Amino acid sequence: MAGYNRRSKLITQGVARSPNRAMLRAVGFGDADFDKPIVGVANGHSTMNPCNAGIQPLVERAVAALEQAGAKPQTFGFPTVTDGIGMGTEGMKYSLISREVIADAIETAVNGQCMDGVLCVGGCDKNMPGAMMAMARINVPGLFVYAGTIKPGFWKGQKLTIVSPFEAVGAFSAGKMSREDFEGIEKNACPSVGACGGQYTANTMSSSFEALGMSLLGSSQIASPDPQKADSAAESARVLLEAVKHDLKPRDIVTRKSIENAVALVMATGGSTNAVLHYLAIASAAGVKWTIDDFERVRRNVPLLCNLKPFGPYVATDFHAAGGVPQVLKMLLDAGVVHGACMTITGKTLAEELKAVPSAPRADQDVIRPMDRPLYREGHLAILKGNLAPEGCVAKIAGLKSTSITGPARVFDSENASMKAILAKRIKPGDVIVIRYEGPKGGPGMQEMLAPTSALIGQGLGESVGLLTDGRFSGGTWGMVVGHVAPEAYVGGPIAFIKEGDSITIDAKKRLIQLNVSAKELAQRRKKWKAPKPRYTRGLMAKYMKLVSTASLGAITDSEA
Repeated sequence: MAGYNRRSKLITQGVARSPNRAMLRAVGFGDADFDKPIVGVANGHSTMNPCNAGIQPLVERAVAALEQAGAKPQTFGFPTVTDGIGMGTEGMKYSLISREVIADAIETAVNGQCMDGVLCVGGCDKNMPGAMMAMARINVPGLFVYAGTIKPGFWKGQKLTIVSPFEAVGAFSAGKMSREDFEGIEKNACPSVGACGGQYTANTMSSSFEALGMSLLGSSQIASPDPQKADSAAESARVLLEAVKHDLKPRDIVTRKSIENAVALVMATGGSTNAVLHYLAIASAAGVKWTIDDFERVRRNVPLLCNLKPFGPYVATDFHAAGGVPQVLKMLLDAGVVHGACMTITGKTLAEELKAVPSAPRADQDVIRPMDRPLYREGHLAILKGNLAPEGCVAKIAGLKSTSITGPARVFDSENASMKAILAKRIKPGDVIVIRYEGPKGGPGMQEMLAPTSALIGQGLGESVGLLTDGRFSGGTWGMVVGHVAPEAYVGGPIAFIKEGDSITIDAKKRLIQLNVSAKELAQRRKKWKAPKPRYTRGLMAKYMKLVSTASLGAITDSEA
């Protein structure tokens, strides 16, 4: 394998490296191993959650494949936080923060040990963008392996995902569901290991990585327990080693055009609002110019083709069976809305990888709609601006009969306060809920508002009540919701100046979010506003609050000075 750039020579070659080799012998290196490329395998395995509990067998298959192909793989772990478990608790504040911790951990391990490449294996929402940010930063050959999706649960013939219990809370509290069904849904929603089964954040990011060129095509929507998932991990390892041989690096793959491809896939599949935050962060790490307005530009050209949860009836395993990401990408390629010349981790272009994929979806399925019969003619993630969000915010408009609302503000300074009001049935049709001081700095960490939005859906208020926040949403959220309002309340953004009963307009077609008070009144309120004391003064949370950027830049902690 001579002839390529070997970072690992820094720790294995030369007389001065004898002590380094002595330590490596203690972990299994023999004489011949010092001439092999060292490939890190970043392992997100955790028994705390189903998303990551199936990772270890994938890592073992990948390690075996790397060894067989002539590399010297070395495994290391990174931490993970699972949103579904932390949701609605103080633990949820660590979710987005964990993205930065994961990126830093992988960068530290790969650069600190001079590895020649890295295979990242993860399952939860933040594993993917965290790993991709790290790979883009360190820029050694890298590839992401998704742990796979969970299989759907069932209760009385109804297909379930993790969002089902959250929505059941609202339905049960409103007297619309029996205790038998409430408990039955909870006990049957998660029948296997794997990440959340709808086109929520985990499946959004994993599928978009195929379009980005950093994961193998067709690999992301396989169920975690299925043998094919482990097979794809082994194949991913072999492909990565070829990339190491040819010095094919992430920044050769992650470009402005490949990010456009990834975002187009997000729009076509009805993916999570979190993709906006994450691709802003990934682009920054890769040194690619990409702004929040670019999402709106892509949205206008890409139809929504996939009828997936949270607003449709189908889950990721259905999507995979119907042709999955390769089928959608081929349709978008033929329509001229993705760039076929983009390089992928295999060393082939996207167009070359899609050459054998049919141009139209199979007629015997309704998961993927044909181009001439989409669910919507444009994408579902709209970027809104106005006097409430000068830097922009994100609205998810799929599945809604109406994409506008004007109503009185119901103002809450935390997610918990809003949840109490919702469960107490104090929210009425036509209201616009405002949840503030939950932004990157104010939360800190931008908690996901899945509990309140699901409770509204369960009470039948999903389309008649608006909700806006400087926090963010789960990929499982749908309804008249607007997140990532920037600037956030904690830094004196206009959302901080809303008063109970103020008229607010959300209009996705006009791309408008407006507080209907005069500029003079708004200026007076700004003068009277006082910044709150920080909720944390020591530890990770405090460090994050000091470093994190605005949401409109991706809520990143390594912005250029």
